[in-house]
Amino acid sequence: MPEATSLPSHQVCEQARASRDLRFDGLFFTAVTSTRIYCRPVCPAPTPKAKNVVYYPNAAAAEAAGFRPCLRCRPELSPGDGAWRQGDAAVARAIKLINEGLLSEAPVSVLAERVNLGERQLRRLFVERLGATPSDVHGTRRLLFAKQLLTETDLSITDIAMAAGFGSLRRFNTTFKDAYRMAPRELRKRPAPSRGEALVLRLGYRPPYDFATMLRFLHGRALPGVEVVDDTCYRRVVAPASQDAAPGWLRVSAWPNEAALKLEVHGIAPMQLQSVVQRVRRMFDLDADPRAIASALSVDRRLRPLVQRRPGLRLPSGWDGFEIAVRAIIGQQVSVAAARTVASRVARMFGTPVAMGDLEHLFPTPETLADADLTNVGLTKARAATIRTVARALLDGTVDFAPERTLDTFVERWTALPGIGPWTAHYIALRALSHPDAFPAEDLVLQKTLPVDGTRLTARALREHAEAWRPWRAYAVLHLWNAAA
Repeated sequence: MPEATSLPSHQVCEQARASRDLRFDGLFFTAVTSTRIYCRPVCPAPTPKAKNVVYYPNAAAAEAAGFRPCLRCRPELSPGDGAWRQGDAAVARAIKLINEGLLSEAPVSVLAERVNLGERQLRRLFVERLGATPSDVHGTRRLLFAKQLLTETDLSITDIAMAAGFGSLRRFNTTFKDAYRMAPRELRKRPAPSRGEALVLRLGYRPPYDFATMLRFLHGRALPGVEVVDDTCYRRVVAPASQDAAPGWLRVSAWPNEAALKLEVHGIAPMQLQSVVQRVRRMFDLDADPRAIASALSVDRRLRPLVQRRPGLRLPSGWDGFEIAVRAIIGQQVSVAAARTVASRVARMFGTPVAMGDLEHLFPTPETLADADLTNVGLTKARAATIRTVARALLDGTVDFAPERTLDTFVERWTALPGIGPWTAHYIALRALSHPDAFPAEDLVLQKTLPVDGTRLTARALREHAEAWRPWRAYAVLHLWNAAA
């Protein structure tokens, strides 16, 4: 699929800015030439004159042009631009790698190599499509994350520098002051409210967002002792950054009266924070653009009423790729409840014990299950062997969850393993990668639910019908699964 600029038309930007439309939050930013400040389209400040307004597709482009983030609407709270989750375009895959922190540890040349492009070509694509270079996107990302931590938490400035990926406090202070014309400590003139033991962060999304349906999906698959899901929140234990550290925990709930989720974390090392936030954003699909998805799927007469019924449906991803892969193998041709029971036994017997009340153990690692005897958990010999095979394949790099993989490449690599068919590979892509176009066409529920006359489609017929849903086939899967529930 060809890459295209993500900036909406000038007329759409004008209308969204005038009405402060939350659906466009993060899809563009309003820069004011008279103040050199850039804002979210939902900024509550008085509307600037149109002649003083310039629109940018992302915060990095605005900052690269010399604008500073508004202290009132706080651009760091905007959701990401969901347009760049479409398909497997090189820019989309590169942004995923940047969001995972690649450029904190490697130069742009490595980023380009990971997405099979030359460095100059990648820079050109970024400037053409985003108005900013990969380094600009990376730099803005970590500065805005630091700004959020400075504003919302009482972490020390040193810890915030480490959390945002800066190698030293001095470098952080210099970079922040150069970009925002103020020292980090100046934001601390507004003291953060006391948060108790847990650190609290606000994670924005574009409405509508069906959080209740998300929790119901996760609740039906929750592994006792590893995670807890009820009608109001999701909780889980989080592995420590190092073997000699204690595990932490997180809790995700709705932020009252705002288009945001509330993330509470405890016992998480500062250097883990950005990764944890990124995982939660992916897991709860906070950067999706419901308008674009609904527009694409509503063309189908079967999907149109489903989309209208649940306009805020999102992809419920998982916390850990290996955990999802094990659960997918266990769930082959069995009910969700039966798969959950067996997966719970695996977690209880092989996971690392922790002492956090009803959070009792971490899910086992590939190292633990690579040679594990799984005969006593209720698995067939074939599926036990497949789990061990997957664990070994992850350890030796035969398969992975690398964000630069295209969907086709990911499926091809995984289905080359014995015991992994197309359904399992696409299910893993949907729930471990949150890939918007993953499509397990072999799924019996999908084959029976799409027709309305009681017939059942073949996987081939279903796949052909779903071509019109690209690049959002995974959302169609969720709508059909919910319709069948």
